[in-house]
Amino acid sequence: MSNWVLALDTSAGTCVAILHDGQVAAEVTIANNMKHAETVGIAIQKVLVEAGIKPAQISAVVIGRGPAPYTGLRVGIAAAAMFAEAIAVPAFGVVSLDAIALAALRANPLEDDRPLLVTADARRSEVYWALYSGLSANGAPIRIEGPSVAKPADLAEQMASRGILHHTTEATLTAGNLGLVAEAHLLDGIRDSELSPLYLRAPDAVLPKANLPYGKRVSAS
Repeated sequence: MSNWVLALDTSAGTCVAILHDGQVAAEVTIANNMKHAETVGIAIQKVLVEAGIKPAQISAVVIGRGPAPYTGLRVGIAAAAMFAEAIAVPAFGVVSLDAIALAALRANPLEDDRPLLVTADARRSEVYWALYSGLSANGAPIRIEGPSVAKPADLAEQMASRGILHHTTEATLTAGNLGLVAEAHLLDGIRDSELSPLYLRAPDAVLPKANLPYGKRVSAS
């Protein structure tokens, strides 16, 4: 991947970045995790202005696939996919936890056989999680398990029962790192065009049950 790249993720708040030849040229993070539809367009416009480029100069779009709750995640994926389609450029999907792992592993490379456990808030008193064994030769996080979702206590018990003494991270997700993960994947020969969202569980909102007619059911004769 080269030239100008737009990276976008709405798995938590809204984060958008512009990368130019592997360097983050502009980045905006809006912490509000309830108004993605209102903020995603504003954030895209801000990074384009800050980078001093026009939409037509973007050569690829990187989209965070989550895991994340249903509504916020689908807003970001839809916005990024539409942007890519409008300017006729390829779009690449990245597991959002990979971007958190990249920041953590760059700051503190693993020095033993213990994997890195990355978690993110999944609400409902649960966490999304994935395990990483380090970075590839080109700097991509090597995910060895996950993503999945669990209660924190259940996750801790699961790790302990398997004898996994793990590092944990408090690194945060940034769109810049999301773009850097995609770039490292391409250098590793991985071209992931899968954009489907990773919900990992049913959405909170469900369709209402159909109303039954008043009176007794009448069976067909």
